[in-house]
Amino acid sequence: MDTMWAAVVAAAAFVWLGMVLAISFVEAPLKFRAPGVTLRIGLGIGRLVFRALNRAEAALAAVVVVAVTAGGPPAPVVAPAALAVVLLTVQLAAVRPVLNRRSDRVLAGEDVPRSRAHLVYIVCESAKALTLAALGIAALAA
Repeated sequence: MDTMWAAVVAAAAFVWLGMVLAISFVEAPLKFRAPGVTLRIGLGIGRLVFRALNRAEAALAAVVVVAVTAGGPPAPVVAPAALAVVLLTVQLAAVRPVLNRRSDRVLAGEDVPRSRAHLVYIVCESAKALTLAALGIAALAA
């Protein structure tokens, strides 16, 4: 793989990974433990934060796709790049809409049961974090 494109892939992967770790695994669970943060306030904040995160992720995914395509990458770079993009797409197209509908209902004051979609999102987010780490390492080794 061309050195410049490998560096771009690695940088994008590690920035993306850092954002996912900071938001999904640190900020999201902690906000509900802050004094005075109700479920409604936490959901409202979470929706704004995750909307911004997902936009940044989409931009970083585009950078990864362009760099991988332009760089003539080996399979150890292509596979995790493709998987990271697929996981993000599943989250944005399939899981987030379900979570948004549920949070709309909660914000409207309905008493709704827990959603399995949240667990699916966490599994996708965990897999994506591992995949991004693998992508960054593979790009550095390419």
